[in-house]
Amino acid sequence: ERGHGPYQPHEPGYGLYQPGYSPYDDQIPDPKSRTLAIQNAKAYLLKSSTTSGLNLYDHLANMLTKILDEQPRNAVDIIENISKDVKWAHFQKKMDTLRDEHEILPTFEAAEKRKALFLKANGEGDEELEEEIGETPLPNVMETAFYFEQAGIGLSKDESYHIFLALKKLISVQPIQTCRFWGKILGLEMNYIIAEVQYHEGEEEEETEEEAVTEEGGKGVGEVEDEEEEKEKDEPPKSTYKPPPVIPKEENGTGANKYVYFVCNEPGKPWVKLPPVTPAQIVCARKIKKFFTGRLDAPVVSFPPFPGNEANYLRAQIARISAGTQISPIGFYQFAEEEDEEEEVEGGRDTYEENPDFQPLSVAEMVDSLSAWVHNVQSILKQGRCVWLNPLQKTEEEEENEEEEKAEEPDELPQELQQGIGPPLLTPLSEDEGIQNMPAWTAQPSTNLIPQYAVAVLQSNRWPGAYAFASGKKFDNIYFGWGHKYSPENHAPALPPPVQAEYPSGPEITEMRDPTVEEELAFKAAREEALAAAEEEEDEEGAEEDEEEDD
Repeated sequence: ERGHGPYQPHEPGYGLYQPGYSPYDDQIPDPKSRTLAIQNAKAYLLKSSTTSGLNLYDHLANMLTKILDEQPRNAVDIIENISKDVKWAHFQKKMDTLRDEHEILPTFEAAEKRKALFLKANGEGDEELEEEIGETPLPNVMETAFYFEQAGIGLSKDESYHIFLALKKLISVQPIQTCRFWGKILGLEMNYIIAEVQYHEGEEEEETEEEAVTEEGGKGVGEVEDEEEEKEKDEPPKSTYKPPPVIPKEENGTGANKYVYFVCNEPGKPWVKLPPVTPAQIVCARKIKKFFTGRLDAPVVSFPPFPGNEANYLRAQIARISAGTQISPIGFYQFAEEEDEEEEVEGGRDTYEENPDFQPLSVAEMVDSLSAWVHNVQSILKQGRCVWLNPLQKTEEEEENEEEEKAEEPDELPQELQQGIGPPLLTPLSEDEGIQNMPAWTAQPSTNLIPQYAVAVLQSNRWPGAYAFASGKKFDNIYFGWGHKYSPENHAPALPPPVQAEYPSGPEITEMRDPTVEEELAFKAAREEALAAAEEEEDEEGAEEDEEEDD
């Protein structure tokens, strides 16, 4: 039978751990066997662990050395703690006596990154600060964080203050007229801190020149291809498929591109400007659901294919969230009187102004009814724009060119391109559609214990992470989340399009079948008969000509 130790019954050393047995008894008369048993026991204790690389022999020796050096009271009661201390000492980083390797803590690295936020610009003095206090576009992030903190919403005070300083640095670099902390979108690797800004008039850079250059280049290549195709004699059949017209993006400062957005992963890192959003990106973003990685250049692998990278997807989600969750107390904004007198513009009004005679409602009134809140951002239509555009509408030059060709145009637009009508600006939240048995918004006071100092807080159930508060004449919106819309059902990706129909088969493209052996023999026989008949005719004609010559 096998023993319960490292030795077999026939090996020296077997039974050393058995009770009542001592290797120093006279039961082992041979000293060689006793020496061998001791060597085997020591070899077992010196066997290294596959996990930590330590061995039990050295560990026990170090424990005994520590106990004899320190001589603690009741050593048997703390033997486990001594064992842990000895093990922990092995994994401590040993410093060289000549050159110490200083360990860089994560807190120190974070402090170095944010060090630039706390430095004043060159020549910045107290006098200049006093002059800029009334005109600065810098938002009071700490005040907004205080109000949201009443409802348990927001970031830590340290991070809020770092974002405060990062926005100040952004304003000092860019020609910004208004600035607001939009929120924070979480990512798998890094997060996005988002700033919503508006440039001064005439300061915003227009990015249409590069697009125009690329379009011109594309036309040149297409013309060359057309010339090559004309030279070909046998042209293949051309496809009759016409792609849907490309819907142009809204101009900067209007619709979904009314604001410009800057993002950074952490306060202290450089701000990056997001590109304008296009209708195609918004339409595709509604059909997919992807987590953000935190890298703006990361590809978005999805179906349907997204037209852009993560920076474009982030910009599309910001536009969708803003259109559905940016709200304000009713009466705070009003339409200008000039617009009231003028006729309504297509798509509804898109501008408003603050109401100087605004009288805020009480917290109880703002919590009891959603009619006390209105949307202050234009809704996005199914087309991907805030203002509908007819893609088949042509300019005067195109109409003149097509009058000669007399091209037939469809009377009705496809369903996807038909005009959509969304809710107008400053629509009350009470008109928002619910989500099955759940309302679109949840309103509650920040506290029920001290209602006279409570703050009205609204939470969006359609976009989890979107919040708004109102206290007197102060209100603000913020978003903290993953950038995903709530769906009561599991996300179902769009199905691929139906399989394209085969080309209609006809005699011009049908391949001839191979003839059989009988048909080949019959063809050869008919061919030989035809040749023989032709030779006979030639001979007869030749004989007739000879007779005429003799006559």
